[in-house]
Amino acid sequence: MNREYHKWFSTRLQRDMELLVFGHSGRAVIFFPTRMARFYDYENWGIVNSLKSKIDRGEIQLFCVDSIDGESFYNPYVSASARISRHLQYEDYLLNEVMPLIRSKNNGDYLMAAGCSMGAYHAVNFAMKYPWLFKKTVGISGRYDLTKSPGEFRDLLDGDHSENVYFNMPAQYIPNLNDEYLLGAVRNLEVILAVGETDPFLPDNQEFSRILWNKGISNNFYIWGSNAHRPHYWRQMVPCYL
Repeated sequence: MNREYHKWFSTRLQRDMELLVFGHSGRAVIFFPTRMARFYDYENWGIVNSLKSKIDRGEIQLFCVDSIDGESFYNPYVSASARISRHLQYEDYLLNEVMPLIRSKNNGDYLMAAGCSMGAYHAVNFAMKYPWLFKKTVGISGRYDLTKSPGEFRDLLDGDHSENVYFNMPAQYIPNLNDEYLLGAVRNLEVILAVGETDPFLPDNQEFSRILWNKGISNNFYIWGSNAHRPHYWRQMVPCYL
């Protein structure tokens, strides 16, 4: 399996950023890490290995990006407005630094955004904000409105419902999406949501799936047994949907 490590200083984030590439061709996948996790965790947890046959056959090429969630959504030392602003800088990094790398490594026209847990939020939000870039998005064990407090999980924006927050919560902006170009592009996405039957994010996923259908956005929604919110389950789930 081809494996490449990349590191550079991001001018947009003003810090070093790292990522791993697995594979040599096929459908390109931006694979977002879980909550507070790192770019190497999917490899360490055996999730990359669960995709080995697809990678070796040239069916998919993974780009396991890092996150800065500890500086944005999970930073308790700054205001909610500062958290969402830092997230938008991360988005800028993805668009203008990671995307050019993907294009240089993969000459195909198929791009997918995927992730587990917090990575599912990033994948779905990124794909739905820039749907013309993607063919598919996969959210596993995710939540799509970080301003809610499901179970033991808190509102990550502390009640902030500003415009920047609104336009980064798919469950909030999709119901009001009426721009025909954007809506058409989102409708062309293949959307997959998967979550465990006892995961506290299950109601969020059920609501989000309904929101999508109400806007004419088809989606495949899968409920797994148990909580299904651990690497043991993700090793089984990821190969089914990527």
